[in-house]
Amino acid sequence: MAIAYIGLGSNLEDPLRQLESACAALDTLPRSRLLRRSSPWRSPPMGPQDQPDFLNAVACLKTELPPLALLDGLQSIEQRQGRVRERHWGPRTIDLDLLLMGSLRLVSERLHLPHPGIAERAFVLLPLAEVAESDLHIPGHGLLQELLDGMDGTGLQRLAWTA
Repeated sequence: MAIAYIGLGSNLEDPLRQLESACAALDTLPRSRLLRRSSPWRSPPMGPQDQPDFLNAVACLKTELPPLALLDGLQSIEQRQGRVRERHWGPRTIDLDLLLMGSLRLVSERLHLPHPGIAERAFVLLPLAEVAESDLHIPGHGLLQELLDGMDGTGLQRLAWTA
């Protein structure tokens, strides 16, 4: 069993509903169980600015799946929710990123763990802090709390789930 952290993002077709649907789908993955989900957070787009703000969250999942099988499951959820990849960092119905999986470090053609850029993204670290243990160590980057201490969360707004 491993603890995996999944980043969720959406800025199309009722983003809050998209995040809620994705969390429900995470809980149906084989040999996996959703343990916790963070609050949704509104953030400005990281890429092209000609798109709506994003809603982001992080889910904590307990799983027996190996990393690439979990990635396949995440991409299947994205497809079922209508994810279309038109441009890098562009608008999307749902984006599911495998952020961390225990202390695993992995570099492959399909997957990098921890997720590249995790240490610089407040829209990932702030929700991650809501669902992770206070002493979470991000391999290659250090303690989550130390990363948060140097993070600027300007422009992010913590929201609430509808249900």
